[in-house]
Amino acid sequence: RQLEAMPDGGVVVISAPRDPFRCPPGPYERASLIAHYLKQAKPRSKILLYDAKETFSKQGLFQQGWQALYPGMIEWIPESQGGAIEGVDVAGLTVHPTFGEPQKADVINLIPPQQAGAIALATGLANDGGWCPVNQRSFESLQHAGIHVIGDAAIANPMPKSGFAASSQGKVCAMALVAALSGQEMPEPSYVNTCYSLVGPDYGISIAAVYRVGESGIMAVEGAGGVSPTEVPESFRRDEARYAVGWYQSITADIWG
Repeated sequence: RQLEAMPDGGVVVISAPRDPFRCPPGPYERASLIAHYLKQAKPRSKILLYDAKETFSKQGLFQQGWQALYPGMIEWIPESQGGAIEGVDVAGLTVHPTFGEPQKADVINLIPPQQAGAIALATGLANDGGWCPVNQRSFESLQHAGIHVIGDAAIANPMPKSGFAASSQGKVCAMALVAALSGQEMPEPSYVNTCYSLVGPDYGISIAAVYRVGESGIMAVEGAGGVSPTEVPESFRRDEARYAVGWYQSITADIWG
């Protein structure tokens, strides 16, 4: 409703937090789809994407898509150029970066720094950094034995905090529980993550990775997975947008039936 109410030529500000946070490509996919709406309805408008980081997930692919679909509409501002936000004037619709001039906007989408949920903090499952350390073979808490933590709340670097990663972790955790209850040896775990993003309704990009557990914890398998290629015909992006729908249907059916 705020986007619908803003004038043509208005400014949308999105702020992305430092790592780690849930769904690493999320702020950039959001900027893309807001740009798709603005291109149709308010083409003189602009999106300023303030970022408390120097890089972001699928950066090259997103920026290539922005140039192809929304040239000049999305401006990404990294931390080194004043991308970290330290304050917001809600009534005045103004964001204040750590350095540089305040920026007034018509719509502000502030994505704050993140941590595990309140229940994890209240029960002592989280460490001082706000996330839950776990055994990366079984996802049993390192703070409280007998409790397992998967998904966004768990520290499972380099796996991202994504729904697909959480689903993969849930399967391994279930195998670990079955093995422990039946007195069997825990199977050697393997994890996977696949993530599709839409830069536009007919423009998809993706990233995939396979992970195993080594001596130092979870590690990406070299040569497995990767990101969408950059030099492809438009039909490739359309296919990936179509695959994104099938990917979503598959994972939701897998989780909820």
